[in-house]
Amino acid sequence: MTKYVISYKLDGQRRWDFAHLATGSVEEAQAALVVIHGDDAALVSDIQVSRAL
Repeated sequence: MTKYVISYKLDGQRRWDFAHLATGSVEEAQAALVVIHGDDAALVSDIQVSRAL
């Protein structure tokens, strides 16, 4: 697993979180955001994933 930065908007506000993902795909990032935000994950948009330095 590799550490990635997930940049996204939550209810219009720009946010970011770190997550350990296998492939760094947007689908995998969405699943991680569901774990982090629960029901609020439905408000997530504009997801971008990049490797953490």
